[in-house]
Amino acid sequence: MAPQLPKKLAAWSGPTLRPDECILLSPIVRPPAFRDFYAFEAHVKTARAKRGLEVPAAWYDVPVFYFSNHNALVGQDAAVCAPAGCQELDYELELGIVIGRGGRDIPPGRAWEHVAGFTIVNDFSARDLQRVEMSVGLGPAKGKDFATAAGPWLVTRDEFADRIAGERLTLGMSARVNGRELSRGNVCTLHHSIPQLIAHASRDTDLYPGDLLATGTVGTGCILELGPENTGGWLKPGDIVELEIERLGVLRTRITARPA
Repeated sequence: MAPQLPKKLAAWSGPTLRPDECILLSPIVRPPAFRDFYAFEAHVKTARAKRGLEVPAAWYDVPVFYFSNHNALVGQDAAVCAPAGCQELDYELELGIVIGRGGRDIPPGRAWEHVAGFTIVNDFSARDLQRVEMSVGLGPAKGKDFATAAGPWLVTRDEFADRIAGERLTLGMSARVNGRELSRGNVCTLHHSIPQLIAHASRDTDLYPGDLLATGTVGTGCILELGPENTGGWLKPGDIVELEIERLGVLRTRITARPA
């Protein structure tokens, strides 16, 4: 899938900078809140099967999420290193939804009106740290909060009018490590739709402009699902991770060694 610039950006005729002349931060640097969902059935089934578990019946009824670290977002071409003690660093291919108009108890039928636009999210995961934390019955915490990449830019919802049908958004997704494609999926395979995510997130609480919601990992969208034996292993220093979503571009991250 060839990268495609948003129409507004492609038509820009004002001053421009070369990529080497600037640093792109996350489109939302410090959102008021960052909720990460678990909404793709294929990912949930495969990831749980790896641990000998079935999908809980409640998962089909409730679009569950956790609050991630809204102060740990990094942007395009950022350098990310594994947290201390981690030997199993993983990427996660996700769509980010940015709230433009706040609200409380938002019904699914009005949810799209509250979306400012979309971005790509790479929810980096320290799988070995996460595994220990979640065995206690809480988390993920330190397995997730060291870095989340978002970008390369925010594309407004109107750019996707032809891809939204009812509650469904159709956008191809893929992930590459060192140029090798490992993951491919589509936003339309969400079990819980984006309007349903927004409705649940706003139930009995306020969403604010700038809040970031992520869909969770698309099916095949991480090394945990695919198996490190099939991908060349977990992420390591020197690796280049590229996540791509139609009309949102390519979010690129460099994996580096921890400082000595």
